[in-house]
Amino acid sequence: MVTRAVASEPPDASAVPRTYAASAAGTGSDLVSRLGTSRTAGSWLGADGKPVVAVTDEEAAAEVRKAGAEAKMVDRSMDELKSATSTLRSAPRVTGTAWVMDYRSNQVVVRGDSTVSATDWSRMTQVAEDIGGFVRMERTEGTFTARLNGALPLLSTAGRCSAGFNVTDGQRDFILTAGHCGPNGSVWFADNRGSQQIGETVQQNFPGGDFSLVEYTGGDAGSGADVVSIGDGKGVRITGAADPAVGQRVFRSGSTSGLRDGEVTALNATVNYPEGTVTGLIETNVCAEPGDSGGPMFSEGVALGVTSGGSGDCNAGGTTFFQPVTKALAALNVKLLVAAQNGSGQGASPAPSASATQSAISPGDASPGSSASVNGTDASTLLSRLADPKNVGPGLLVVAGSLVALVATRFIRAEQDRKRYRRYYSATWG
Repeated sequence: MVTRAVASEPPDASAVPRTYAASAAGTGSDLVSRLGTSRTAGSWLGADGKPVVAVTDEEAAAEVRKAGAEAKMVDRSMDELKSATSTLRSAPRVTGTAWVMDYRSNQVVVRGDSTVSATDWSRMTQVAEDIGGFVRMERTEGTFTARLNGALPLLSTAGRCSAGFNVTDGQRDFILTAGHCGPNGSVWFADNRGSQQIGETVQQNFPGGDFSLVEYTGGDAGSGADVVSIGDGKGVRITGAADPAVGQRVFRSGSTSGLRDGEVTALNATVNYPEGTVTGLIETNVCAEPGDSGGPMFSEGVALGVTSGGSGDCNAGGTTFFQPVTKALAALNVKLLVAAQNGSGQGASPAPSASATQSAISPGDASPGSSASVNGTDASTLLSRLADPKNVGPGLLVVAGSLVALVATRFIRAEQDRKRYRRYYSATWG
């Protein structure tokens, strides 16, 4: 697998517009940590980009304002919201349900997809009513499914997934991707003939979490490992990892639906997939479809998550959940491969730099830690190769054939999202 990437430098830092999402999110989370869960109920970014902190008393509100953030008085503390989610978690499991703590409404929101029967929904509603009036019940179209398949092709007998970010333990390099992509021992290839081996899954967490490590064959990610592709020959240099804030604008890359943007709507989401329950996820209104799984979510060049699953599609919109990168890194005891602070090479420091992360660069041959569409072969040739049983197992035929059709129909929408990304980061688009 070719992993080289040619990355141009961003313009002079003085020409780069600073963004403050990371620092604002940090201010909000620091205040919540300092004041405690009995006096606060979460934080988020307001429409003006400034942090808002939910508080339960006037003294806490005064401290929030003194720190330069906005205070919002609420009735229920984080302790009460957590108690409600604990009760939901202890109730009999219902596949197709999910719940989050909605900081902005000071409520717990329970969602049920189209597979949840009327009987099960009635039972869940009764549990919610017993908890109290701050649990809101909502039905949603579609189904909550893990988004198998991929951005940059990672093919195995377990299915097709996408690579998220490149990471290292200091001795060997790995691909961080979704855990539902395959169990330990899954061997991954870059081509449908199985001749270009990328690596093997050596650690998996799913359900519970949704992350896994694919160890590179040879142990080295190669140059350009700090770049993720956003399509159209462009990429974004990753400079660190962080936790997002509710209300933060984020971008996601995947081969089925291309580059998409939206905002974080909730944190610490619990989703009851058919395969099992996953907790601690990031909920967003960014759309995704089968084929986007494991792909990277980022903002301002900072890695935030890898695509887990969700409901809906990019025609009607939907909900997508992401495994937080920071939790996966901590659990796996690895570090993100990031751009050196001077941009001259790779490093492992997780500290993001807000003023130097919006660069749109030329990734060249995308590394497996990037998301990139399949190119270099026309659709009819690719389909004929995939349809040859000598080349690939029956399970991959359906997936790969669907990918070709979907990529063709999504191109225009993906191009529109790339243009929107370009406008957002216009000063550093290379």
